[in-house]
Amino acid sequence: MDISGLLIDLDGTIYQGSRLIPGAVEAIDSLRAKQVPILFTTNTSRKSRRDILVSLTGLGFTAHEDEVFSAPVAAAEWLAGQGLGKIQLLVPESTHDDFGRFTITSDDPEAVLVGDLGSAFTFERLNQAFRSLRAGSRLVAIHRNRFWIPDTGPTLDAGPFVAALEYGAGVQATLVGKPSPAFFHTAAARTGVALERLAVVGDDVESDVKGARAAGLMAIQVRTGKYDPALNERLPVEEKPHHVIDSIRDLPGLLND
Repeated sequence: MDISGLLIDLDGTIYQGSRLIPGAVEAIDSLRAKQVPILFTTNTSRKSRRDILVSLTGLGFTAHEDEVFSAPVAAAEWLAGQGLGKIQLLVPESTHDDFGRFTITSDDPEAVLVGDLGSAFTFERLNQAFRSLRAGSRLVAIHRNRFWIPDTGPTLDAGPFVAALEYGAGVQATLVGKPSPAFFHTAAARTGVALERLAVVGDDVESDVKGARAAGLMAIQVRTGKYDPALNERLPVEEKPHHVIDSIRDLPGLLND
């Protein structure tokens, strides 16, 4: 396979809930031994990049800071590029670490950023964000994932709350995480590999597969995490993954074909 670099999802691909996907460590070690450029790309917004690395280490998986490109990090870069300095954050406190260069406030913010707050998505928090949007703040979706799958089972993610704020305030959110093509293009630039030589590896049809294809990248889907064979069957040809493998452990073998 003519692939020289990989953008690999984390949740549902490298780990699921509180456990590593079997064979994940060995697969990544094999790819690293062959000096394949790898960037782990994730929409996770409940943790800062620093905390993601700590969590991975706790699971027995080693990654370095420059190997992880998360949606909150992409959001911070986008905000800086737009010249926006005052922001209202709807993310857990630990994720604030990725936004240290900004003033975090609910008093006349220039942008409202929405990630996954879980049970902290209270009426008061949402209404406060709604009022900021009504007053002219820009709505920024760190990501729009519909749900995720922790150990407790399928759970609402940030997407439904982004949609609620869009509907309530009559605005359209700017998406900065997956499946935004800009997210993948920025990630690709970090690998130094040409787009046509990169593949996205992930479990999520919306974020990983459709996102990869929209960005002009090869899409490799794993049958772990959110993989749904019935959903895949209904996809039009232009939205289907280029390859489907049982899990991340089969990735080195696919690249060797």
